[in-house]
Amino acid sequence: MPLPPRPALLDETLRIVTRRYQVPATPNGDSGPASRHCATRLAIAIDRARQALARGDTPSDSIQQDFVDALAQLIHEAMRPDHGDPAIQAMVLRHQAPQVREYASLSADAEADRRDVVAAVNAIAHPAKLERMQPGPLREALIQLQAAATAASWQALSQAAARLAAMPDADNDAARSISLSRSLTRLREGAALDRLKRLDDLALDPQVRRYQSLWNRNGPRSGSPDAVALGVAAQQRGAAVEARAAHALQALADRLNEGPEGADAYRVVTSMHVPPALPGEADRAKSEWDAALLRRAGPPQAQPAWDVCLLVEAKASVDAASTDFARLLRGLARLAQAEPDAVYPFQTHQGLVPLRGESLCALPTDGAELAQAVLYCSDAPADNTPRLLNAASRMQLLSAPASVAFASQLACGRPADTHPLTAVWQQLLTSPQWAGVLNQYPQLRQVRALMVHADDLLAAAQQPMM
Repeated sequence: MPLPPRPALLDETLRIVTRRYQVPATPNGDSGPASRHCATRLAIAIDRARQALARGDTPSDSIQQDFVDALAQLIHEAMRPDHGDPAIQAMVLRHQAPQVREYASLSADAEADRRDVVAAVNAIAHPAKLERMQPGPLREALIQLQAAATAASWQALSQAAARLAAMPDADNDAARSISLSRSLTRLREGAALDRLKRLDDLALDPQVRRYQSLWNRNGPRSGSPDAVALGVAAQQRGAAVEARAAHALQALADRLNEGPEGADAYRVVTSMHVPPALPGEADRAKSEWDAALLRRAGPPQAQPAWDVCLLVEAKASVDAASTDFARLLRGLARLAQAEPDAVYPFQTHQGLVPLRGESLCALPTDGAELAQAVLYCSDAPADNTPRLLNAASRMQLLSAPASVAFASQLACGRPADTHPLTAVWQQLLTSPQWAGVLNQYPQLRQVRALMVHADDLLAAAQQPMM
């Protein structure tokens, strides 16, 4: 059964809904004080370079100089001791201090090392085993080993293991004694414990402590009570936005159900999970859609199957949508690879919903047609002076080797020559790894064009057709 024509009411609603988050086709360089900020100047210079390259031209020397000057100022701001960027300052400190580099390198694998050491300790001193052991020196030594592992006290654990290894063999079970000896040897001679001990030693270094302090200013550590509280708050915030978006979408479905197709022709589902059976690459692609407007395929008396009319993603901010956009495109690309004749079961909050592959194949995967099939929905206020340089592009610019070297000169109190920053400019123009930065403003504009406020969507859905 071919796809029916799109309902006129849906197209009209998408046409008239207010797009309060939109930005101009090109960055505006004459918007008052905000345009004089270095991040805005950078965004303008980057987009002028992009436009020149799109025309087949070489960006002018003046654009290059604008870029270099703005980047230098951005680095100056990031390195301010009082209101700078602690992540960039930590990166510079790592660049300068060998002990900080070693600490950062060891920290990257510390959790895996901790798991290995704890597993080795549990193999010989698991609490359940200790409860079954007879009281005595061996049991007490194993209890000390387990306590050191539980407390993540690696030096104490090493000392406890050494004491165990030096104890006379008092176990009548020869096989158990051999197993204990081998496990202790693996634990003591393994690199994981040495790395954890070295990490503890480095943590006492003043430069490392400063490095830790800078990272702590970025937010609570993962797994800490503060981090958990922030995560819960973010989930609650996200759920509230999703509820408002679904409410507005349901109002549109109700209007559509007043039409000639019947009262049950359209429905809204939420938390729509992509089934594993769907073809395509799942890696880094969106696997759950916040809300979807569906249309019944076939007559009401037939076994129900549904077509996708509109997908809606709820976001608490424009920045969140910009970060999500690449995943959204990959998610659409995967949906579009559905087999046209297949029916796929999607799990939703409303139960299992069968969707026709033909409607999934028809979904656009990029370009102007996205606006007919996808919306970002938010309840954030519109910003009068939107941030034109997104966070990911800012971080890539600041963490480029030439930028870090420039920042390091500033941190040492030495005059910093801006000329080496031209290396960042050349990468921007030529390297595929910098394509996301070069094209960041068109992507920002595309995301903002797809974004609507939940109240505006509700108002458009309830507005009579002209």
